[in-house]
Amino acid sequence: MIDLDALPMRIALGQFNELTDEQLAFVKQCGCDDVLLNTPKLPGDERWEYEDLLAWRERAEAAGLRLVALENVPVKFYDQIMLGTPERDRQLENMQATVRNMGRAGIPILGYHWMPNSVWRTAWEAPVRGGALSTGFNLSEADQSKLTHGRVYSEDELWANYDWYLERMLPVCEEVGVRMALHPDDPPVESLGGIPRLFRNFENFQRAMTVHDSPMHGLDYCHGCWSEMRGGDGVLESIRWFGERGKLFYIHFRDVVGKADDFVEVFLGDGNVDPVAVMKTLKEVGFKGFIIDDHVPRMVNDTRWGHRGRAWTTGYLHALLTAVNSLS
Repeated sequence: MIDLDALPMRIALGQFNELTDEQLAFVKQCGCDDVLLNTPKLPGDERWEYEDLLAWRERAEAAGLRLVALENVPVKFYDQIMLGTPERDRQLENMQATVRNMGRAGIPILGYHWMPNSVWRTAWEAPVRGGALSTGFNLSEADQSKLTHGRVYSEDELWANYDWYLERMLPVCEEVGVRMALHPDDPPVESLGGIPRLFRNFENFQRAMTVHDSPMHGLDYCHGCWSEMRGGDGVLESIRWFGERGKLFYIHFRDVVGKADDFVEVFLGDGNVDPVAVMKTLKEVGFKGFIIDDHVPRMVNDTRWGHRGRAWTTGYLHALLTAVNSLS
């Protein structure tokens, strides 16, 4: 298993679901040593197996990279857990097996969210700087005429289901040394499609990390979502609170203009929050995890995955980290 505590704060790449030769080369060419896979293409309708996980890790290592995290299992792996149906016991058994297999394969972090009805956007080609295309959300334009899961769920229900899951997952994580990193709801509004968005504010994250306190439980701190919550206010304070308690496992470094009910994703430096202040705060709290791009604007002649936007953002992050490190 990778000794995460021995590594410095650093820039990584990922947000793809497989490791092709071209993607592996791109990560190295961007100056990164760590790679993250998001909802990776792996066999299995209900769980991931050791041999398949090990193959991905060894493929990364053969390219001189560390496969440091898997972000998101397919929602169908644990949707019944989030909704609290009788099928949750079977899904729990499979999720516990997946985490055990990750530990055995030497992959140290599993990013997760608590959104049965996933990420919502109302705009997919919003123009930003120079005509680059980005995504946005406006609550007044979101179609909530249909309940995504057949009825309205209460916050108490989702909290009870969340507590049930974490109480049973974290002992397995502690047994095998795999960290679970919680991502905010995106967008962090009160409810969408009849499903409450639990992880939409500081207080709810504080509850999750306090009630389910474990060295294996922390945050996939999505800077963009935290910026959305209050239009940029409170971001640095939240980094300090969770960072000083060792709860920041890795960072999605993106930003928006606007608030949760009406925002557009933009290039770093054009958003609600000063990225220099964010990087300095991460350094001050002793953050030693990795930082990745996320939801980058698509630049002219970009690929569907956004190679140009990601290269620009990754270069920006490298320079920002180098500059901040030079201050001490």
